[in-house]
Amino acid sequence: MKKPPLYYTTIGIARENESPENPGALEKRVALVPNDVRKLVAAGCRVYVEEGAGTGVGFSDELYIDAGAKIQTTEQVYADKDLIIKFKGPAMEHIPLMKKGCTLFCMAHFHSFPKRAKALEDHKITVIAMENIQETPQKRTDDDILGRVAADAALEPWIQRNAQNYLSVHMMGYHDKFRELIRRLANHSPEQFSVLQSGVDPVDVFDEVSQRLFIYDSKVFPESEAITRKLQEKGAFTFDIARYREEYGDEAIRLYKKTHKPWQTGLRRIQCLHETGMAGARYGFTLLSEESELSLSGKRVKATVLGFGNVGMGAIDECYRQGVVQTHVLGRAHTTKERIIKWLSESDLVVNGAEQPAALRGKNFLISNNHLKTVLRKGSVVIDLIGGSATNRSPVEPVVECTYLTNPHYEQDGVLVSALWGWPMMGMMKETALKYSNQIADVLLGDDEYLIGGLTEPIHPGIKPAVVCGPF
Repeated sequence: MKKPPLYYTTIGIARENESPENPGALEKRVALVPNDVRKLVAAGCRVYVEEGAGTGVGFSDELYIDAGAKIQTTEQVYADKDLIIKFKGPAMEHIPLMKKGCTLFCMAHFHSFPKRAKALEDHKITVIAMENIQETPQKRTDDDILGRVAADAALEPWIQRNAQNYLSVHMMGYHDKFRELIRRLANHSPEQFSVLQSGVDPVDVFDEVSQRLFIYDSKVFPESEAITRKLQEKGAFTFDIARYREEYGDEAIRLYKKTHKPWQTGLRRIQCLHETGMAGARYGFTLLSEESELSLSGKRVKATVLGFGNVGMGAIDECYRQGVVQTHVLGRAHTTKERIIKWLSESDLVVNGAEQPAALRGKNFLISNNHLKTVLRKGSVVIDLIGGSATNRSPVEPVVECTYLTNPHYEQDGVLVSALWGWPMMGMMKETALKYSNQIADVLLGDDEYLIGGLTEPIHPGIKPAVVCGPF
């Protein structure tokens, strides 16, 4: 397929200065690292980088010059550019510096900052919100497919009797290749779902193991075989992913691909959602050990994660890395007002990764102020990975506005709460800057979206929902 000619020939890479979502200018990441700037220059673009844009994550101005860019001041980098690329949204005072009709490509969060959204619209700035770009079509790996079909196979005897909602299901060990498996298991809404540390004997965790389903992978965690033999003797159900993979894996993947065409749209195209979940949960453990009266860490922590999407999965991953013996994973069926109380009352750390439709924001709270007052124990920690603002509320009622690095947590009714804007800033700045830059460069230059060719009609289906202002 022949690519269209360059539309955005002059590109400015702006530094993360103080802005509505970046008080104190503590966000140091840069939208494009030197190696990806080099690709734009090779494609024929003239690239200008604001002085000091990459120094906060280890990329000097000299590295950008070596990549073919020119260094400019703040005023210069915003002026006379076809395309301005920034990681987060701009400061209000920088909007008038842009020429009318130029395009701004950033994490726009239009609904959270309506005053800035109106200013950009009034100034006739076309805005492409990075966070709204979608995969088109959906991309799914063989590991993801295997996880889905293996989960269905593990639950098949209960699904046939429509009894999966009465079953307690437990994943023995966590591994990156288990992500879709865990997600699919949780999607079936069992009575209880949790992730156990590998090597832990469930007999030491549960009063009774009979009639529970334990899922394990004997290749990834060989020690689980001896444990599951004991479980079987006590009346538990077990399912070995490794055995399923060896006996049915190739054929199951082939059949799935034949009968399940990819969805027209998939996940977010530019994201570090797993890292967001990890960073948020990690900060929760820091609060529990260093700020909470409970002074808990590692395997002593009782953790609950709401949601099992990408951010929720990152939190599950981090809980496992921290040594939590059993991480409870809650889906929609578990977060009703009647059922969630049980999980909240038994938790030291609660991580919310559950997103809600826009229509429910500010109306339906999964974790309420009353829960903090009467259900959660004093000294416990609530981490909200979803965040929001007064105009775009979080599912956690105490969170009216996201917190920031300048003051990342607060106390309410004896419970420590944090909903940081930009969780990967908690120790993952360079790692996530590299990942974001690679994804942004692929959207700009890749054969699929090729954004530097402009917003030609018809606008690419993955980019279309991201055009939140304009095009002008």
